[in-house]
Amino acid sequence: MELIGKVLQLGTLTEGSSPRGPWKKQELIIETMETYPKKICVLCWNERVNEANGFFVGQIVTIQISIESREFNGKWYTDVRAIRFDQQPAQPVAQQQPAMPQMQQQPMAQPQQNFGQAPLPPVNEAYFASSDNGDDLPF
Repeated sequence: MELIGKVLQLGTLTEGSSPRGPWKKQELIIETMETYPKKICVLCWNERVNEANGFFVGQIVTIQISIESREFNGKWYTDVRAIRFDQQPAQPVAQQQPAMPQMQQQPMAQPQQNFGQAPLPPVNEAYFASSDNGDDLPF
């Protein structure tokens, strides 16, 4: 499965060792490039950690992912793991956006204070009078 998104942040690095040897894990938070963007936490393991550390915030990346769920004590947990990264030939997002044309700035008009004006006219009570036709609708 493929995921394309903008790098938002790199999580903290976790390292440890197991009977099969040392390991390291790091989270990579990306935002998808959809109409309604979603933030996704992708787990990077071992050599993928080194690749993820080369990314910068705002960079667009394509990630081949594996999604897996497992059950533990009656609850389900889902991991989104990075299998492979394909870097887009991209600059930081701030540099990719087109420059906005310079507009002349005019001073804003100061809001007028309306202190000391007469109060609002009384409410027409006949409009709100209840008609006793058996229903409780306001009209």
